[in-house]
This record gives sequence, structure tokens and C-alpha cells, in this order.
Amino acid sequence: MLRLMRDPNLLPSEKQTLLSRIAGQAASMNMPCYLVGGFVRDLLLGRPVNDLDIIVEGDAIQLGHALVKKHGGKLTPHHKFHTAIWHMTPDTSALRTIDLITARTETYLRPGALPTVKPSTIEDDLHRRDFTINAMAIRMDGDHFGELLDPLNGQADLEKGVVRVLHPHSFIEDPTRIFRAVRYAERYSFILHPSSFILINPESLAILKSLSGERIRHEFDLIFSEERSFAMLLRLDELGVCKIFDPSLPKFDQKYSALLDSITPAELGISIDRVMLGYLLWLMDSPSHVIESLSGRLDFTSELTKALLAGVHLKNEMTSLKDAKPSTWTFRLEQVPLQAIYALWLVSGEPALKEFLTKWRHVKSHTTGDDLKARGLPPGPSYKEILNQLRAAWLDGEVHSIKDELQLLETLIVDS
Repeated sequence: MLRLMRDPNLLPSEKQTLLSRIAGQAASMNMPCYLVGGFVRDLLLGRPVNDLDIIVEGDAIQLGHALVKKHGGKLTPHHKFHTAIWHMTPDTSALRTIDLITARTETYLRPGALPTVKPSTIEDDLHRRDFTINAMAIRMDGDHFGELLDPLNGQADLEKGVVRVLHPHSFIEDPTRIFRAVRYAERYSFILHPSSFILINPESLAILKSLSGERIRHEFDLIFSEERSFAMLLRLDELGVCKIFDPSLPKFDQKYSALLDSITPAELGISIDRVMLGYLLWLMDSPSHVIESLSGRLDFTSELTKALLAGVHLKNEMTSLKDAKPSTWTFRLEQVPLQAIYALWLVSGEPALKEFLTKWRHVKSHTTGDDLKARGLPPGPSYKEILNQLRAAWLDGEVHSIKDELQLLETLIVDS
């Protein structure tokens, strides 16, 4: 374990330095300090470590204040959960924040509810976790540095490639663990242990169905953040998870799966994250009423809902727009969020969509409203009509110079 902890390919030297500072401070305060969960799991798998989950047997908030006093930054304490977020300064670490957590127990007042927490020991803390592969800890402080705590045989399950819950009521207490089980299984090419698989049953699915839209949407967001999103969604569908939210929810079309990894060409000049692109590809072939229903159930953002509905409507109009002029395309596409246009271009390969993103949307007339006013034209709806006609002429190749535009403008003013 010591060798892995000091491997710069798995744990960069900067993170090693940061952990040493935290461990040293914890030791000076007589607080046993541990790295837990995803850190230990990925380290044992020989994967670069991203998660830095720090747990102490003691007061994590008190530890956080001491770290801020010694190394700078600021602290955001959460007294209800006995946790704190250390916001570090650039000279302390390139990492922006790190979570400090008091070892705790959790009790659930009812199935699916958020837990009530109480400070406890590291052993209790490991026993409250979701899966055996996440229920390991590495001690950091003093002479105990590098010691592995594995009371639930998580290392053995890692070696076997299985995801196993800790107790029969795990999916009842927190049914979002069903999503996590699928994410871990597909991410690492593991299997869900048979004893855990049978616990994804009508009872746990019914509790999952009752959770708030925000909690469920967060789980789908995490799915789309993963490299194997398609496989995860397919597995969730096979387990009956997706259909409990809407029976008409479609499967993620396999032919779109590779598009999730597309690198957006810089020439398009748009920004879209993997999560929004995932939803667009997943739901683009759905009827509007399905999207509206799902948006309400899963508490989609207004931005996502608008992009989904606009993309679906545009997709249904593509045939009628096929031979349209650039101006017709442009005036229609300007009503659609750029992310939806991009997703539809990925799916359809329609050249007009790319032309709009790269060129047409940037085409403007040289004449402005002030120019029309200076010519004595009274303000009103005619301004927009004239400027649109000038712009359309540029888009459709009917004018090629400012001189051409001015000649057309004279004609339009006379006719107005």
C-alpha cells in the first residue's frame, strides 16, 4: 500500500504533499485520519486517483479551521452533517476544495429519506457505506500511515470484479444506490453480485420511484458524465429502472452512443457539456409530450427542457426544410438553442446545420435601424422587415457588396 501511495502516476506529488499536510495536522490534534471510498478503490485497481475523501475520528470542522489557520484559504462548515469544505488558495494546492468528514453512523427515518448522522468510529463509518469495494480506508496519520482497513472484504471483491451491497436493506434505505451499482459495474467491467442483484426488486424500485425529481436527475447526470453512458443506461433499462419514471421512455439508441464522445469542432463556436449532449441524444426521437412529462418528473432545468423540445420540433421539420434557401434555414434555426442544433447535426449530418453554426448565423446586413431613421423612414415594424430582407439577400447570394445592398435598400424603402 505504501508503494501505491507514493506512486506519482496514481497520486501526483502535489496531492501527496496536500495529504501529508492534512495528516500532520490531524496527528497533532490526536485525530486518526483516513482516506476512504473511491480513493482506496481506485488506488487498489491501479487507476489514477481523483477522489480525496478525508475522514477523521474527531471533529472535522475543528480540523478544517486549524488547516485554514496554518495554510490559508477558507472553510465552509456543515454542522448538521459534521463536515466541512476547505477552499484552498492557489499557493496551497491546485485543487480548489477538499471535503473533510467526521466518521459517523447514519440512520434512515424512512426508506429513501436522507440520513440522520451522528459522529462515530471509522469502523461504523465503513459499515454505513454502499458497497464493499467502497468500504475500505487507508490510515494517513503518524506511524499508521498506509495501513489498510478492510472489515468487509472489499479488496477481495475488487479482485473478483463484483459489486456487492453491505446488507439486504441497502437499496431500500437508499435506492439511488441502484444507479451507483450500475455505474461501478459498467465503469470497471464488474458484475453485480447475485445476492445484490435480487435486491433490485419491485419493493426497492417502488421506493426509487417515490424519490424527488432532483435526486433522480442527479443520478442520470452522473451517468452521462461517464465514458460508458450507453452501457449504463442499457443496463438500467434491463433492470426496469428507466420505465418506472415514464413507461414511454425510450432506450438510448445504440447508433448514437459513439456521438457522446464527439469533440466539438472549434469552428462551430459553441459550448456543450457531455451531460446535456447525452440527454439530447437520448430523447431526441421522443414525442414532445414524453419530454414534457419527463421534464416535470425529473425536474429538468429550463435550459435543458427548451433545448429538448426545440430539437424535437426541428427534427420533425427537417424534411420540409431540406431544399430551403439559407435565409429560410437561418431564420428558423435562430429560434433553436445552439446545443440542440449541434446534436441534430451529429445525428443527421445535415450540411445546412453546420453552415448555420459556422457561417450563416454570423451574417448581418450593413444597414442598421439608425440608417433607416436617418433616411426619414418612420420607426415601426417596417424596420425589421427591411433589415431581414437585406440580411436574407446576403445569405441567399442575391447581394455581394455594400453597393448591392444600398441599391436593394432603395427599392425596399420605395416599396414600404
